[in-house]
Amino acid sequence: SFQTMIIKKEFNHTEEVAVSKKELRVFVLDCLDKVGCSPSHAQQLADILICSDYRGHYSHGLNRLNIYVEDVASGATAKDGEPVVLREKGATAWVDGANVLGPVVGNYCMKLAVKKAEQFGIGWVVVRNSNHFGIAGWYAQYAMERGMVGMAFTNTSPCVFPTRSAEKSLGSNPICMAAPAEKGDNFFLDMASTTVAYGKIEVAEKRGATRIPPGWGATADGIETTDPKVVLRGGGLQPLGGSEPTGGYKGTGLCMMVEILCGIMAGSAFGKSIRQWKTTETPADLGQCFIAIDPHCFAPGFEGRLQDFLDETRNLTPVDDSKPVLVSGDPERAHMLMCDDLDGIVYKKSQIKHLGDLAAKLGVKMCPTKILAEHAPGETSIDGNLTTTIKLQ
Repeated sequence: SFQTMIIKKEFNHTEEVAVSKKELRVFVLDCLDKVGCSPSHAQQLADILICSDYRGHYSHGLNRLNIYVEDVASGATAKDGEPVVLREKGATAWVDGANVLGPVVGNYCMKLAVKKAEQFGIGWVVVRNSNHFGIAGWYAQYAMERGMVGMAFTNTSPCVFPTRSAEKSLGSNPICMAAPAEKGDNFFLDMASTTVAYGKIEVAEKRGATRIPPGWGATADGIETTDPKVVLRGGGLQPLGGSEPTGGYKGTGLCMMVEILCGIMAGSAFGKSIRQWKTTETPADLGQCFIAIDPHCFAPGFEGRLQDFLDETRNLTPVDDSKPVLVSGDPERAHMLMCDDLDGIVYKKSQIKHLGDLAAKLGVKMCPTKILAEHAPGETSIDGNLTTTIKLQ
């Protein structure tokens, strides 16, 4: 059995608070109830938002709640209804999302894809008329927990400058794949096809950053910038790889590939025709794609081989001993570990502030935060990080 060092983030008392998952759920449901959202739809949205923050993807968690609330309140997203299969053939299905909340559409489609994979070895479902569906990883995880390799893709509002373009015409179109290894271990890739997600720049700015790394964003004219304010006020994202000399054309190609699997295949809005982010005048009409693959249709022993591959990769000699080699999903595992220790989800106080504003606006009770002891017994701080050894058998 191999041992892997995972650096667990240290809880920062001056800037951070913890909130129990139960309290968060009540808060999300209260907010959605105020705008008339169907209870079963609200539950599905609450699940994915909380999962996102638990995994450490704050850009897609409670940070986005106000946008879903606004979409439902304005009527841009339907309060109720169910997705409908438009066409079905063997392992495939084309679905109409009925303009309900994105997670409701995504759950419906991935369930269908898994059902087809159980029968045919693969399930491939494409949907039009959907909405912002949260983290793509949520759907891939559903398939993975049922022994499948899961993949999920979506198009998004145009926020990316294709290589050489002075105009934004692509979304930050995520690519996601989750695959099961042994004893709950897995490979879990969930990434934007931009260098970073838009929300990451928002979170950086909310935390007071005045500079972001090169390759993240561009000015309104498509010129690379390191100023988060310029990116968020009329600028946009760079494709994965940044500018042309560092391989941005590969990111542009990946953005387009995801769009072909989503908007083009689904017959939904695509590219420049997708409505602008945070606007509610028209339905979003997003296109999404969900794939489930049964690995047992191929060589036996998939999980064991994947485990060997993960262990081999994690046990490579690191360039810097304090930074072990990680595989996709390890940073999230480290974050979930910290949350488990605190029996809640950790937020920066600044991230919680806007939830208070939303609570006041809707007239709902704000979720209480936990005050925690300075250090749990036996914990020692090393360079601002708590080092926790997780045994991955």
